[in-house]
Amino acid sequence: MKTIETIQKENIPQLSFSKKEVISDPEERNKRMTDLYRSQTLGNLLQTKVKITFETADEQTYLVDTTVWAVGNSFVSLKGGVYLPIHAILHVD
Repeated sequence: MKTIETIQKENIPQLSFSKKEVISDPEERNKRMTDLYRSQTLGNLLQTKVKITFETADEQTYLVDTTVWAVGNSFVSLKGGVYLPIHAILHVD
C-alpha cells in the first residue's frame, strides 16, 4: 500500500500532474464527480472542508484538507485560488 502524505493546499501549485486518469472504472469516476459536486455545495454554503486524495505525475499520493469552491470540466478550484486536475483525484471524503 502506498504512503499518503498530507499536504497544505498552498503547496499544490508546486506539484506536477500527469495527463493520465487515475481511476479506470467509469462508475468510480461518476462517484468522484458526485462527491466533488457535493463538496462544492458544502464549501459554498457551509464553508465545510473535505479531504481530497490525489496522485501526482511521480505517482506520489497526497491528502489535502480543503474547501472546494467550484467544480469545472477538468479542474476543481480550491479556496485560495488553487486548482487541482480532476483526473488526478482518487477519492473525496
